[in-house]
Amino acid sequence: MAIGVTSLSMVRDELFATMAETQQYLEKFVEARDNEQLLQNAVANLQQIKGILSLAELTGAELLAEEARLLALDIPVGATHARNDQFTAINNALHVLRNYLERLEADWVEMPELLLPAINMLRVAGGQVQLPESYFFAARVDARRPVQGEPAEITPAVEARVRRLRQAYQTGLLAYLRNEQPIANLDLMKRALLYLDQLYSGHPGSHLYWVAAAALEAQADGQLLAKPARKRLFARIDREIKLQTENPEYLAPRGLIKDLLYIVALAESNGELAQQVQRLTNLPTLPFTDHMLDEEYQRLSGPSQSVLRSLSIAILEEVVVAKELLDLIERGAVQSEVLNKLLNVLAKLEKTLDMVSLLGASNALKKHLAIVKGWKEVTDIENGAVLALADTLLYVEGVVSSMQRGEQQQASNLTEAESFAKHQLLEARIVLNDEARNGLSMAKQAITEYLESGGDKTYLTDVPHNLQLVRGGLWFLDELRAAQQVAASADYIKNQMLEAAQMPAEPQLETLADALTSLEYYLEGGELVRAKSDRSVLDLADESLKTLGVHI
Repeated sequence: MAIGVTSLSMVRDELFATMAETQQYLEKFVEARDNEQLLQNAVANLQQIKGILSLAELTGAELLAEEARLLALDIPVGATHARNDQFTAINNALHVLRNYLERLEADWVEMPELLLPAINMLRVAGGQVQLPESYFFAARVDARRPVQGEPAEITPAVEARVRRLRQAYQTGLLAYLRNEQPIANLDLMKRALLYLDQLYSGHPGSHLYWVAAAALEAQADGQLLAKPARKRLFARIDREIKLQTENPEYLAPRGLIKDLLYIVALAESNGELAQQVQRLTNLPTLPFTDHMLDEEYQRLSGPSQSVLRSLSIAILEEVVVAKELLDLIERGAVQSEVLNKLLNVLAKLEKTLDMVSLLGASNALKKHLAIVKGWKEVTDIENGAVLALADTLLYVEGVVSSMQRGEQQQASNLTEAESFAKHQLLEARIVLNDEARNGLSMAKQAITEYLESGGDKTYLTDVPHNLQLVRGGLWFLDELRAAQQVAASADYIKNQMLEAAQMPAEPQLETLADALTSLEYYLEGGELVRAKSDRSVLDLADESLKTLGVHI
């Protein structure tokens, strides 16, 4: 890597000049699209840029230049506006490349993965397939777990079980594709794959399920971004399950295994599965994290969400200053300089909020400016006005925080009263949601202890009552179907476990635990406070309860 940077320093000026000249040729060609010479000059320059980067041994940068050259070759003389996306992709690639090379000079760390978004933008513009995230990643794809025992027999009963597990995987996948309860649905998909791994024990195809389950675990544990490429990767697993069903000896493509191993390496997960896969394949430690890659590419591509985040941080700092000044006033430390500073901070905040189109917050703050201007002495300050201003500052803080999370449009449409009401309702639903999840978790733990103790009913004494409390919370959240399932589970525990003479068989207890787990998945992450979750997860709970003979 240092060799590449050293070589780059010797040709830096010529390289950057050629890149700038190439952009000029393309800009002129856009204005005069019948001028073939301009296009030929741009292609020749891109070839020269590629050659220089090849000599500097900068693999990622060389690939970017080559993709730009191939795309430029595809543009005909007299190109219509339908080709504008190709011009945009090439200009974007040169912009990102320049920033990348400047960054490379600054810290001497080559990171070709940063260039993949720009490379794929070029490939999409040229009608080619995008390169996978793992393109620059090296791993022992052929390393496999030792096969223990004879391959399991694939009976009709097993095939039926496989179909149900595929349905469970699809349930989690569809919800994940819609960004609903990502952690819970990744876990649901992982469990389905682990069961498939057991069913296909001894068959070559089971290796895919094991590695894919580790990737799902890593995706959740490492809180990796839900990028479109990763959604497509996990969707591909569903198609692989179908192929495996048709042929138990089917082997997944090496490229797919490599993509999954990249997810495991990127997450640096401490999960049990991920650790096992890391040890088997001796995965390398990557010099970057997922979020680092995303943030660095945002910097390379120029002003974007990062600018918005920086702006929101600056605004929040001003809000903190205003709150501190208001606190001084509340404690009686009223001086003319304090009042003047508060007025200046509020005026600056109001203008900034108006500039970024947060009109609700801007107007709310504007109402207080005239009042603060009238504060000359301590006798001028009314306690009610101070409290009202404090409430407005909290409202502004919430709106700007929403903007920081990329919810600018939603934040700008809320009035102060609506914002407070939404916040209070949100807090209440979060508390109820968490209490419901805790109640289900405690019930599962009690069932486990009941099983391990050989049927000691003291572990179950409070479970039916606690589940009825969970049911009440779900009714408040307007989750009537989930509430009925919880009530049915409580009745089963009371009638078939506490009051029954014999302890239910272990498979029945596992089925009951599956029902409670499905409900827990449904509530995972507090998503109920914002949107309804995927109801098909509740179908799984229904199936488990029906297996127990419970009808809702």
